[in-house]
Amino acid sequence: MNSAIAIFQKIVGFKLGTLAIIAAFANVSAIAQEANFGKVALSTANPVGRLSGSTGGSISLPAIISNMDYRNNRCLGFGDSKPDHILTLEQNFPSLSLRVSSGSDTTLVVQGADGIVRCGDDTGAQKDASIVDTNWKPGIYRIWVGSAAPSSQRNYRLTIQP
Repeated sequence: MNSAIAIFQKIVGFKLGTLAIIAAFANVSAIAQEANFGKVALSTANPVGRLSGSTGGSISLPAIISNMDYRNNRCLGFGDSKPDHILTLEQNFPSLSLRVSSGSDTTLVVQGADGIVRCGDDTGAQKDASIVDTNWKPGIYRIWVGSAAPSSQRNYRLTIQP
């Protein structure tokens, strides 16, 4: 077995440890950029994002992200382990509003590259989720739109704007 590894290292030209490190970084980068339904980038020139998707996961979002956000709002809902959307902020936004429109009971979880988690639940008669918050820094944000019950599939539209 050791001789097979040595032959492989000679053919490839570097040690397996280097290959493992390269693969690990590539995997982390790919995970950070994957989304179930779509991506959007916001800037001064393009300050509004509209995305769509559907709920339907069976994984507890608090179990994979956090039970509480940085303002002590409860994180709720069920979704997929992979985020539904990737939001890239190309600059500071003093305030942002994220609003789900589905006509059903949804939840919203946003995790920034800096680790800050923001969560939203019922807003309005239909119990659609929203988050309105300040101090959004440039970077990549992972967004989950969840349902109140596991595997409850509902189509939604997500609007992000200052």
